[in-house]
Amino acid sequence: MPYPDLTAFGPDFRWGAATAAYQIEGAVAEDGRSPSIWDTFCQVPGAIEGGDTGERACEHYHRWPEDVALMRALGLTSYRFSVAWPRVVPGGTGAVNQAGLDFYDRLVDALLEADIRPNATLYHWDLPQVLQDRGGWPARETAAAFADYAAVVAARLGDRVADWATLNEPLCSAWIGYLEGRMAPGLTDLAAAVRASFHLHLGHGLAAQAVRAASPGEVRLGIINNLSPCEPASPDEADEAAARRADGHINRWWLDPVLGRGYPEDMRAVYGVDLPEREGDLATIAQPLDWVGVNYYFRQVAAADPGGGAPFFRQVPVPGPRTAMGWEVHAAGLEKLLLRLTREYGVRELMVTESGAAYHDEVGPDGQVHDAERGEYVSEHLAACARAAAAGAPLTGYYVWSLLDNFEWAYGYDKRFGLVHVDYATQARTIKDSGHRYADLIRAHQLGTVPTGQPG
Repeated sequence: MPYPDLTAFGPDFRWGAATAAYQIEGAVAEDGRSPSIWDTFCQVPGAIEGGDTGERACEHYHRWPEDVALMRALGLTSYRFSVAWPRVVPGGTGAVNQAGLDFYDRLVDALLEADIRPNATLYHWDLPQVLQDRGGWPARETAAAFADYAAVVAARLGDRVADWATLNEPLCSAWIGYLEGRMAPGLTDLAAAVRASFHLHLGHGLAAQAVRAASPGEVRLGIINNLSPCEPASPDEADEAAARRADGHINRWWLDPVLGRGYPEDMRAVYGVDLPEREGDLATIAQPLDWVGVNYYFRQVAAADPGGGAPFFRQVPVPGPRTAMGWEVHAAGLEKLLLRLTREYGVRELMVTESGAAYHDEVGPDGQVHDAERGEYVSEHLAACARAAAAGAPLTGYYVWSLLDNFEWAYGYDKRFGLVHVDYATQARTIKDSGHRYADLIRAHQLGTVPTGQPG
């Protein structure tokens, strides 16, 4: 596949990669860190493929200097990482663990020394287990605790970190964690899931206020949602309605409140659960945002599923190329989302905060990883971003998921998304062909040229 035309991106476009604390750090019981809900969920028989856990992961907690050097070798200009709440405030509330903060302090300094702009996410699913024991996200107290934790992190790092995201993919925390049971804490309770969704949003609003108040430096604040274009499986009226519910469940429920539109009335009716709303909550949730993050992996083709429970739709597989996750490769969906956020929601700045694919990577006899499919995937999705930018989408950055192969939640270590291969037995890192291709694209954009050589 030829290299994409990236001339629509501005000169300060952020070329990044993303990770999450529980997926790479390891050291789950070191330096005062307390268990998270994922440490607990990993002990549930059958919850994680292969019985894997994040106990060791990529040992990033100890190998972070090597990983920053890899970022520099790739030419990244930004790195999106998450801060582990149980590492910073092990009790969920109260006493601060300075050793935990020190780790992120060292990481941020190293990034800046390497001329890599840090982009910090405050919550990427690793709720301290002690807070789950007190009710978790269905409890209002968790939202207040999140704001207190956010203030601690911002006060320590805010003199050097400008870009902040409150939440990563709250849909997964609420719908997959509390409704579908496939992620921590592994519950299947619609009422609890709806309450969790509301308190995640409330926590976002309170944390946004807290970060802005506590940070000693510039604050550029956003939230990150995983979004999917939703299309009907057929022209049938029932499938058209199912696609509308899918859009409400996956997109509008998560965008509308934080962008000042309140919760969609049609989805309130679908769920049939009263929100635990108090006076002033919607205004708190709709804090002004400097940017909106989009994580995109696949579209939804929806059919009616009246017997399946709320929200009464099922995803229908369609022909075409797929990743090792079984997810359809459909780059046009990313372009569609970026333009929708621009035209329908009036978002002033967008970043693609996750975009990537798992494939069955192997180290070849030459010691390299020849992952041509991932290189093509990244190029196709960057081309979609460039088309959206040319059409007016205010896109300022693109972050590949992921920098490293890592613990992929319920899929364990079987699914590899990284630009960098990790041998989990030895922890050896190897930049894959896709990483070299990404580096070529970054270099060419910065130089205003077309990449030379053969696309990898």
